[in-house]
Amino acid sequence: MKSISTLVAALGLALTATQPVRADAPTANPAPVSAPATKFTLDTPIETLVAEPRTKAVLEADLPGLTSHPQFDQFKSMSLTMLAPFAPDRLTADRLDKVKADLAKLN
Repeated sequence: MKSISTLVAALGLALTATQPVRADAPTANPAPVSAPATKFTLDTPIETLVAEPRTKAVLEADLPGLTSHPQFDQFKSMSLTMLAPFAPDRLTADRLDKVKADLAKLN
């Protein structure tokens, strides 16, 4: 009869000798591929919006001066929703509605 340590060692070798199933390996019934679920909203961090050329263009068109504001580095991690109370004269409901609509067109 084999000892437990011999069986464990044999089992360990057997496990390391097998190839793991790759995540991108073809399957018999592959799932349909869908587009990434990227949604740009007023709750998206401003720095994320600025990183994407299309959404940066929306911000620059709808909120001129936002991306070149001297304090941009201080508020870029915030969303427009979070920033609005700090600049109610610049981030009015009408302006935010326009940004929201323009971002929705990109999603």
